[in-house]
Amino acid sequence: MENLTFSKSAKSEFSKTLRKRVDDYFKETNTSKYGNNDMVAKTIFMLSLLFLPIIVLCTGLVADPLLLFTLYIISGLGMAGVGMGVMHDAIHGSYSKNRRINKLMGYSINLLGSNASVWRIQHNVLHHTYTNINHGDDDINPPFFLRFSPHAKLYWIHRFQHVYVWLFYGLATVSWITVKDFIRISRYKKMGFYKKEGEYAKEMVNIIIWKIIYYAYALALPIIMVPLPAWMVVLAFFTMHFVTGFCISIIFQSAHILSDTEFPEPNEEGTITSEWIAHQLATTSNFAPRSKYFSWLIGGLNYQIEHHLFPNVCHVHYKKLSKIVSETAKEFDTPYLVKENFLLALWDHTKMLRQLGRA
Repeated sequence: MENLTFSKSAKSEFSKTLRKRVDDYFKETNTSKYGNNDMVAKTIFMLSLLFLPIIVLCTGLVADPLLLFTLYIISGLGMAGVGMGVMHDAIHGSYSKNRRINKLMGYSINLLGSNASVWRIQHNVLHHTYTNINHGDDDINPPFFLRFSPHAKLYWIHRFQHVYVWLFYGLATVSWITVKDFIRISRYKKMGFYKKEGEYAKEMVNIIIWKIIYYAYALALPIIMVPLPAWMVVLAFFTMHFVTGFCISIIFQSAHILSDTEFPEPNEEGTITSEWIAHQLATTSNFAPRSKYFSWLIGGLNYQIEHHLFPNVCHVHYKKLSKIVSETAKEFDTPYLVKENFLLALWDHTKMLRQLGRA
């Protein structure tokens, strides 16, 4: 998407006012835009939720199939929590003002069997820059049997995607830990993201090494230590990933693929006619703004608008920023999309998938 740009002439008073008000908020309250003690507590909780069940499995004391699956599922919830509430902020550089801490916490995705470098390109660069733009946003660039944009090619099988998509959402992280990182890093190299000499080869080696480490502690050791059939441990392992993939997918996709979000296309010159900040408001929706505990669990991603407008701000501040953003949007008669609760967002997402499967 090297030739795709956003209109510079469309920069509005709304954009300038909003940025100033958010900057003023942090100055006037003497608040850091990075993480705080709540973020540290969440990190400890989510990492514990992720690793403690695996540690218990590696003791060799778990001989009950139900306990085996329960521990892996708990670890899967921890994995989703680390992904949405720790790694996500760290790779955006908003976890801490210390770059080394951000890099360290960002490597938590490597401990989950995926790769920080690939995620940074997919999410930070492509998704956040070209949100809901076909062939630009990698989050709406799925395999052919799924259609996430009205501008993508329509196949007959898409008529049923609102029924079977949930299975593939559950398989999302299974794809990450197996083939997706290799496919994407190769594609990103062709797109010009790995230009330095030896950078691509070095990152490919990193991917392989981290995956070996992940499979060793999360699957191989439990197979060796748990006194149950290996196939049962493997099944429990994939159940864990199904839980993780499903949780992460429905949270991210229910903020963008909705009936009232837009899917802009560039003009013949490769330009999106709106400014970038207006584009983010048109393609993104919040949900469940009053669900305090739900918001805590999913890393503040129910405030997806604030995250897209200010990705360099830690999610612990999104609730406060949402009031500033919504009031400023109302003042300038700018759309600010929000669903009252997550079930409404998920239902609308389902209806949109059905609609995309027909036209």
